[in-house]
Amino acid sequence: MITIFGEVAMERDLTVGNEKKVMLQFALPMIVGNLLQQFYNIADSFIVGRFIGPEALAAVGTSFALMTFLTSAIIGLCMGSSVVFSMFYGAKDEKRMGDSFFVAFLLIALFTVVINLLTYVFTDGIIHVLRIDSSIRSMTKEYLVVIFGGICFIFLYNFFAAILRSMGNSTVPVICIGVSAVLNIGLDLLFVVGFHWGIAGAAWATITAQGVSALLIMVYTLTKVPQARISRDNMHFDRALAKEIAGCSALTSVQQSIMNLGILMVQGLVNSFGVSVMAAFAAGVKIDAFAYMPLQDFGNAFSTYIAQNKGAGKTERIHRGIRSAIQLSTIFSLLISFIIFFFARPLLTIFIAPDQTEILRIGSNYLRIEGVFYLGIGLLFLLYGLYRGLGHPGMSVVLTVISLGTRVLLAYLLAPVPAIGLTGIWSAIPIGWLLADLTGLIYYAKKKNTL
Repeated sequence: MITIFGEVAMERDLTVGNEKKVMLQFALPMIVGNLLQQFYNIADSFIVGRFIGPEALAAVGTSFALMTFLTSAIIGLCMGSSVVFSMFYGAKDEKRMGDSFFVAFLLIALFTVVINLLTYVFTDGIIHVLRIDSSIRSMTKEYLVVIFGGICFIFLYNFFAAILRSMGNSTVPVICIGVSAVLNIGLDLLFVVGFHWGIAGAAWATITAQGVSALLIMVYTLTKVPQARISRDNMHFDRALAKEIAGCSALTSVQQSIMNLGILMVQGLVNSFGVSVMAAFAAGVKIDAFAYMPLQDFGNAFSTYIAQNKGAGKTERIHRGIRSAIQLSTIFSLLISFIIFFFARPLLTIFIAPDQTEILRIGSNYLRIEGVFYLGIGLLFLLYGLYRGLGHPGMSVVLTVISLGTRVLLAYLLAPVPAIGLTGIWSAIPIGWLLADLTGLIYYAKKKNTL
């Protein structure tokens, strides 16, 4: 046993036990892990904003939106594959599970290599398309050229995390992220404040930490989880299995990509309003990430719960789990909306100096308009998880198109209106959530007996 992990809980069978309890026990480490993961970007934003300036913060914020879009496809492939893994685990079919590990790794690794090559070839074109202000273009490119090097680490971490989570082990991934988050903060201070490497130093700190998390989880999975060790019997390209994995993974990847493409398009519109708005939006998005990341992680945990129980043929347990998940998500959503509404400005000062009053005003307006409606995004994440876990990722794509399509359309229609402006961009976000939620609930009500 690698000593850093200590004695941790391994597999968790989500097909038995109290529904609320098993979902929370599985989800909580994922929530903690992804909150820690945000420190990659939070540390960059805090140190860059305070020690380099608002222009650098705006560059990091735009880069974050771009990286989220690029890596979302890879993460989506891993998430989709995890559904297949979970179904085989629930059905107790270890042979097929091993086959699926091998096929999924080949498919996603190839995709990752292609994405990585394209990012380096078209860096300048990407910066142009994003309509980045000329004053920060050089900074943005300096940051991106380094940060693109971490794409392979993002693949490795998420792939092996998908394997572990499919078997109910959500603890080890959080430990790996915790170690790398602490490392990232330390390296940020060393490279930016100590060595004066500027914005590139923040990027080097991030990808180094990402590499450590990838190495830790890969070594642990291959050495300590027998089911994850691919044997010669698994090393064959099963076309039928590849089609099943590709079908689920590709649609999940498309869903993630559409989601983040919409966000990226909104980012481009925000960029046209100048550096102050860019900095405010960058800080607001960081707070968003902390605020509703637990809801997203709970939705992902819910997806594994659904997939394991579907593989085990436990339909009634799925229905009970849906009711429990909605209750838990609603309570958390209302609580976090209350906190964001009343403490928006103090939270923004984590990233923005108190004397930057205009940036703080813009950021506060964004959070108070969008943050009141976290219940909408909480329910939407559950619907994503439900349809993905049931093996119907196409419906998740439909809901994403509705949500993001509405957001982008309304933002671009309303923003140019002088009396509305930025308020139109902020308001478009919860409206998109609401329309997608209604569509997902109506579809489930009509089809629940056949899904």
